[in-house]
Amino acid sequence: MTQAPFWKRKTLEQMTKAEWESLCDGCARCCLNKLEDEETERIYFTDVACKLLDHESCRCKDYKGRLKKVPDCVLLTPKEVREINWLPPTCAYDLLAKGKDLYWWHPLVSGDPDTVHIAGISVRGRVGACESRVPDEELEKWIVKWPGTQPKAAVKPAASNAKKALSAPAPATKKKAKA
Repeated sequence: MTQAPFWKRKTLEQMTKAEWESLCDGCARCCLNKLEDEETERIYFTDVACKLLDHESCRCKDYKGRLKKVPDCVLLTPKEVREINWLPPTCAYDLLAKGKDLYWWHPLVSGDPDTVHIAGISVRGRVGACESRVPDEELEKWIVKWPGTQPKAAVKPAASNAKKALSAPAPATKKKAKA
């Protein structure tokens, strides 16, 4: 009998550092700047990316040094995951904290780090600007809804459609024009 994958057997607190880090699917939605309405606490995503985000790979250019270079960067812990209200709805950390499973496109499930891009989950091709080019007072002009929504591709495709989804190119996306 095959043992269930670690994310189905362990709590977030029981995972090794390597297991914890492997939960990141590489979508980079969490690396987009967000605004919070102070009265309602509602979160608004923008398509303005962190200055350290590589827009093509959707990975941090300086992951080890990010906390020193980006004061707003958050070191995720199981406690933080349960308290933060801005994680994307497809985030593996958030899904597992809520007792849900990973989606078919997650690299731990698919075995392929590109499925997060193929399924249209990542920010690849959707970043409107880098934060170094957008003053904080202009971030409201860059608000978008897609990072805070669950894409149709996130839902597990029927078995007959799984191969088709994996062989299809990533969906075309529009880039937001500067205001």
